[in-house]
Amino acid sequence: MTTTTQTVRDIALENPGAIRVFETFGIDYCCGGRKSLAEACAMKEIAVEKVIEALERATTTPNDRPEDWTVKSLGQLAAHIVTVHHAYVRKELPRLEELAAKVVRRHGDTHAELPEIQAKLAQLGEELLQHCAKEEIFLFPYITKLERAIDGETSKPHGCFGSVADPIAMMTQEHDAAGTLIAEMRELSDGFQPPEGSCPTYRGFYNGLREFEQDLHQHIHLENNILFPRAIALETATDFLA
Repeated sequence: MTTTTQTVRDIALENPGAIRVFETFGIDYCCGGRKSLAEACAMKEIAVEKVIEALERATTTPNDRPEDWTVKSLGQLAAHIVTVHHAYVRKELPRLEELAAKVVRRHGDTHAELPEIQAKLAQLGEELLQHCAKEEIFLFPYITKLERAIDGETSKPHGCFGSVADPIAMMTQEHDAAGTLIAEMRELSDGFQPPEGSCPTYRGFYNGLREFEQDLHQHIHLENNILFPRAIALETATDFLA
């Protein structure tokens, strides 16, 4: 039974189906997931009872439920993040930036928010691409080796950092920055709602931003709420290893 005092993060972890409910209501379950459900609903001015009802339906409906990554290995989860979410970032950013350029050229003079959104998208893209590369080159391989050490396949790895908690703290800060940028774009675009009578390119751009936001939230949730806490605990468990 979901309660109003549970954190949004914990609800999403216990019930993967809750993610879609939170997306529907615009509730942040990744960067802002440590707020209680009551606090999150109050911030969005949504009746908490309405959200709880939707969450209970998601709990009792098994069809089309998202994968439960809390029971998968960290190696599997890291590989999933790379092949699904990192790949999506690399594929979708150039498309969105091209759409942004077209919309700004056509409508930027009459919609002052568009150049701002374009600039924030460019900043988000640059930061996210660097972020993904750091995870793939340094952090994820280290986490995978930690798991192999626990399984007795190898000795405890030595990273270029004191503890895995150090790069995780940096990655978490970068997640917060990415979340802030996409939230600012949402606010500037009135919730990614194009003006009435907008051309297909304008609508396609805002729809693309909305989908990118949803994927980013899922991406950050998997890392902040599942992969990173488990990796820190795993490193502690390997302290006895040579």
